[in-house]
Amino acid sequence: MPDPVGSISDLRSAYRDGSLTPADLAERVLDGLAGRDREPVWISTVPADRLLERARSLSRHGDPALPLYGIPFAVKDNIDVAGLVTTAGCPDFGYLAAQDAPVVRRLLDAGALLVGKTNLDQFATGLTGARSPYGSCQSVFGGGLISGGSSSGSAVAVASGQVSFALGTDTAGSGRVPAALNGIVGLKPTRGLLSTAGVVPACRSLDCVSVFAADVAGAVEVLHAARAVTTADPWGRPLPTEQVAARMPGTLRLGVPDSADLEFFGDTGQEVRFAAGVQRLRTFVGSTRSVPLGAFFDAGDLLYRGPWVAERLVALDDFLRSHPDSVHPVTRAVLETGRRHDAVDAFRGQHRLRELRAQVGRLWQDIDVLVVPTVGTTFTLDEIAEDPIGRNAMLGRYTQFANLLDLAAVTVPNGFTSAGRPASLTLVGPAFTDTTLARLAATLTEGEAPGAAVEVVPAAAELLVAVVGRHLTGESRNAELVGRGAFLVGAARTAPLYRLFRMDTPDGEGLPGLVRVVPDGSAGHSIEVELWRLPAQAVGGLLAGVPAPLSLGWVRLHDGRDVLGFLCEAYATGPPAEDISAAGGWRAYRGAPVRQ
Repeated sequence: MPDPVGSISDLRSAYRDGSLTPADLAERVLDGLAGRDREPVWISTVPADRLLERARSLSRHGDPALPLYGIPFAVKDNIDVAGLVTTAGCPDFGYLAAQDAPVVRRLLDAGALLVGKTNLDQFATGLTGARSPYGSCQSVFGGGLISGGSSSGSAVAVASGQVSFALGTDTAGSGRVPAALNGIVGLKPTRGLLSTAGVVPACRSLDCVSVFAADVAGAVEVLHAARAVTTADPWGRPLPTEQVAARMPGTLRLGVPDSADLEFFGDTGQEVRFAAGVQRLRTFVGSTRSVPLGAFFDAGDLLYRGPWVAERLVALDDFLRSHPDSVHPVTRAVLETGRRHDAVDAFRGQHRLRELRAQVGRLWQDIDVLVVPTVGTTFTLDEIAEDPIGRNAMLGRYTQFANLLDLAAVTVPNGFTSAGRPASLTLVGPAFTDTTLARLAATLTEGEAPGAAVEVVPAAAELLVAVVGRHLTGESRNAELVGRGAFLVGAARTAPLYRLFRMDTPDGEGLPGLVRVVPDGSAGHSIEVELWRLPAQAVGGLLAGVPAPLSLGWVRLHDGRDVLGFLCEAYATGPPAEDISAAGGWRAYRGAPVRQ
């Protein structure tokens, strides 16, 4: 089998030490595709010459500091990519996309290397991966095990190492079930954080673009690089500033399902693995309590037994009527049930969902995170063929409620059963708790010592601060941060909206000032910064020591986040201040190596 391309962190390290270039990586990707040409993972791929041209361009002219520089990725084939046909798993439905979906364009602008478009359950309807005319993907663990769907090809492409990350979609669990069945991370963000413009709708009010990656850190990096609110997407929502920083695991109250509500469909192996995962989670969180799941399940039942199945017809009704034989028989049967519902049913369903959201909302007053099995059991392709709709419903028991209840979720591997089947669990939280869920998921999967996450400063008492000049590591005023209990999170860059000026100071060292470009046609630059996490109570003391014309304000990062940071008032940037924006940062201007 071809060698895997590596995770985002693996590739970034190789690019940094010069042992790999994007052009080298593209050759490896193409070799891998050639070695898997009989597998139904891909529906279309970027032509080899285009892939190589993009990679060589990145090698020659790309900015290695871009968040996803040279990282190969795949896109589920219900998401538009300019110049490629979007099929949604149905050849007769296919159309040539004129432009990239905004979520794809964000990734390309972040330096990522698009490889192609992946297989899926037709029209993103199904959780099995077995409803595609392009063939049924199997799990990377073999044995005829289903890959899960509907984002089957995206999950397998990541799990088999053909790409480092992939986009899927998740309306009922399509970004979590395939992750579970292939032993990778599936991040289902809060609805609206990733734009669904340019995505073939499954159920437009619930649709969500999701991320597959080898590890939690990689999935979060993709989320931050891809998220943005666009005018083309009326469903988009920004991440509230107060939710940017993750809460520490040791401060969290974990909800564990009441044992009476857990159903493993006779699969004792999955039951044992879930209990083991919960026991491990208990060592990281602040407290646990039992939670009833009845309201969650009732909400999930509305998706296919209620009027939301009729919403799937909004985008597909005309095609279904004019091309009935072009639609997979099981998919057609599911979609046709939408015709049973009328406007009265729709309003009745809305009212019932409101009641259930209120019930679940009261549960969030006592817990911060809920842990559930991702799937209660697993199936082979032959078993799914025996009962495609009934067993699909079993797969969705713990996933279907999430978008109806406006929840965020992260799925992570949880070992294997005694029968060798993959196990998984999913962390669920209210809307916009994405980073908190991810931090707990990373703690669980990356093997930190159990006590390490307990004695911590509550994240509510911490702030993320962008440092641009003399407070950088190794600079003259860095001790002011360290002495106040701050710790370095990592390097980053601003969005290309700023200019950096050097202002004269009595000591001759100069003082850098970051100014956001006003809308007068001036060109902005992306400036190097460091991100430091600082106890909230220390911010006042830090600010008191900041000399005019500097102050603290909101700084927009390259990945779209807004964080507190050092800014300069514009009046101080006239002569004799020197515009050093083109250098890209204070260190680069001074001739020191720019930190990546």
